[in-house]
Amino acid sequence: MLTSYFWSGDVIRTRSVSDVVLSGTVDIPAPPARLLADWQREISSRMVLEPGDVEVMPLARALMRWPDYTRCVQAASGWTSALGLPDALAIRDVALMACRGARYHHDGEQYGGAAFCNLFLSEDKGLDVHFPAAGRRIPLTRGTVMLFDTAQPHGVIQRGSSGFNAAEFPPDHDHVQLFLTWELPIEDAHVARALKVDFDVAPTGSLQPEDEQVLLNGAHATVCPESGRWCLVD
Repeated sequence: MLTSYFWSGDVIRTRSVSDVVLSGTVDIPAPPARLLADWQREISSRMVLEPGDVEVMPLARALMRWPDYTRCVQAASGWTSALGLPDALAIRDVALMACRGARYHHDGEQYGGAAFCNLFLSEDKGLDVHFPAAGRRIPLTRGTVMLFDTAQPHGVIQRGSSGFNAAEFPPDHDHVQLFLTWELPIEDAHVARALKVDFDVAPTGSLQPEDEQVLLNGAHATVCPESGRWCLVD
């Protein structure tokens, strides 16, 4: 029994943790060579992207070298609209992210009030997004798009692996994936319906946490970074 406690305005509200992961592939053009070169310089000289890390990339600078950016957003918007989420991305802030794989984690302690929509921009590098609790592995190729609950454990691992292993991401191999990500409000009726989220699920009289977190059978829980299994916080 998983329960997400999240901020709804000025109060903490509860909801279920969805095991629905929606995914597809949209047709987007490859980023131009000068933009790929700029991303490579950023990753190699201006930031430290260790195996398992997920970091923010400068989007404003990328837009100056990215004439097809609007086409990418439109493709992702078309996909979410087909799911019954009209204009879901049009009014939401977007971030550009980079990862060299990703340790298993959940984002319910920072973004418990949101769902993530991710659009992957890089070519197939033999990596999957793995949702172990949901039993889903999604191969990452250019145009892979997905929508999922931020509190659902996930990681980016090698396609032939059963878990995250930093040794499988050596520095002399290009295992970096770039992606755009949007935060969609989980309380939006269309988002909640698509992910089958129920609200106000905590038993009457249960203790109320003072901040966002995920509880497993009433106890504070976290995710093992190598296996993606839920475990209780000491």
